[in-house]
Amino acid sequence: MVDYHDDLRLAHVLADAADAATMERFRALDLKVETKPDMTPVTEADRAAEELIRGQLQRARPRDAILGEEYGVEGTGPRRWVIDPIDGTKNYVRGVPVWATLIALMEAGPGGYQPVVGVVSAPALGRRWWAAKGSGAYAGRSLSSATRLRVSAVGELADASFAYSSLGGWEEQGRLDGFLDLTRACWRTRGYGDFWSYMMVAEGSVDICAEPELSLWDMAAPAIVVQEAGGVYTGLDGKPGPHSGNAAASNGLLHEELLSHLGRR
Repeated sequence: MVDYHDDLRLAHVLADAADAATMERFRALDLKVETKPDMTPVTEADRAAEELIRGQLQRARPRDAILGEEYGVEGTGPRRWVIDPIDGTKNYVRGVPVWATLIALMEAGPGGYQPVVGVVSAPALGRRWWAAKGSGAYAGRSLSSATRLRVSAVGELADASFAYSSLGGWEEQGRLDGFLDLTRACWRTRGYGDFWSYMMVAEGSVDICAEPELSLWDMAAPAIVVQEAGGVYTGLDGKPGPHSGNAAASNGLLHEELLSHLGRR
């Protein structure tokens, strides 16, 4: 089995640098915010964090490719780092502390690129989660101060907690009826949103979560954390991994029921 310890250690160093950059501008009164062509916001902090990460990767892993939300793809090869400098930019802009830097390493394989290392760092919450293929998933302050993660053992929807981001995307895709049926079948629903829903699935505090529209940089790091915590991460089409343009994550026991509700149009 390949040892990804050095890559994971590097991902933590990258996350430390990004945390410093993003926290310095969080809630700054003069924060510069622009609207991208897809009508989503981007801040100077998004760009600065991605530039920092790219610069360090170019020095530490010059042969690896990089894909980032703000600056696209650079390089080619069997290893690709995938970066979302601030997942939850709308929260960041409004001063809501639920945002994170997502850093993943993906490797080419028979089924295409798959994540093998992932770090999710949420400095405003004081939380960080990470995983490497075959080594489990953890949360804590550092590699040496961490708690291993494990998904829940809830096996009935009536006992399950379901996390989601918003209603609009489900309606736009014609999936709102299935979504609402799922919320009625569950014990509890909460709109935690973005990365946090997936991390709570990995921790076992939430049992299922899903989002109708996502990009690869939104999913690569959370996917490996959920999987290494014993959970299942697929698209709404049931295909494993972060390539479907949407996501469903669960403790595994509830995954088929999750897909049966949300796969309907």
